[in-house]
Amino acid sequence: MAKHSKRYLEALKKIDKSKAYSLEEAVQKVKETATAKFDETVDIAVRLGVDPRHADQMVRGTVVLPYGTGKKVRVLVLTKQPEKEKEAIEAGADYVGFDEYINKIKEGWTDVDVIIATPEVMGEVGKLGKILGPRGLMPNPKSGTVTNDVAKAVREAKSGRVEFRVDKAGNIHASVGKISFENEKLIENIKTLLSTIIKLRPPSVKGQYIKNITISSTMGPGIKIDKNSIMSLS
Repeated sequence: MAKHSKRYLEALKKIDKSKAYSLEEAVQKVKETATAKFDETVDIAVRLGVDPRHADQMVRGTVVLPYGTGKKVRVLVLTKQPEKEKEAIEAGADYVGFDEYINKIKEGWTDVDVIIATPEVMGEVGKLGKILGPRGLMPNPKSGTVTNDVAKAVREAKSGRVEFRVDKAGNIHASVGKISFENEKLIENIKTLLSTIIKLRPPSVKGQYIKNITISSTMGPGIKIDKNSIMSLS
C-alpha cells in the first residue's frame, strides 16, 4: 500500500470520500486540498462504459479549452513548404523545419509537447512511429495535427487544445487548468471537455456511458463529481 505524505492526509480530511460532489463543489474542494508550494495542475479522470478492444468503442478526440491549460505548450511544425514554415513561425511555433528535426528525433530528441505536420511529409514522419507513438507525439489527421492549415493548428495547440484518448482500462485522463485559475474558468474548461466526451459516445455502447468522474490537483486527493449533474451537457 502506498504511503501518503502528512500534507496529503491532511487534505484528505477536507473531503468526504463517500460523496459525489456537484461540479462547483468539487472545484472548490480541489482548491482547498491543493497545498503544494507550486501552481498545481488540475487533472480529470473519466471512466467510461466502453470496451476499447473494439474499434467502434474507441473514444478519442480534441477540444480547445476556453481558458487553456495554463501550461506553456512547445510546438514543432514539420514541413518542406517555405510558405508553411512562414505561417508556422508567425503563428508562434517554437520549432519549424524538417530534415534537422527528423534527424534530431531519430537521435532521441522529443523535447516538445505537440508535433504538427503537413500531409506531404507524413510518409517520412510515419517511419518515426516507434519513437513518437509511445510519447503521444505522432501527428494524426483526426486530432488536427496533420494539416495544411498549420497556422490554425499552432494557434489551437498554444491556446489550450487538449487531445484525449480512452486507455485500455476505459479511462480518459486530461489536464483542465491550474489551481491559480478562477473557479469559473476551471468549471467552464471541465464542462467543455465533458460535453465533448459525451457527444463522442459510440452508438454501439449500451447502458451507462459515463461511469465515474474524478478531479484532483497534482499532489491532492481525488474528488468525485456527481455524474448525473453533468449529463445535461450533451
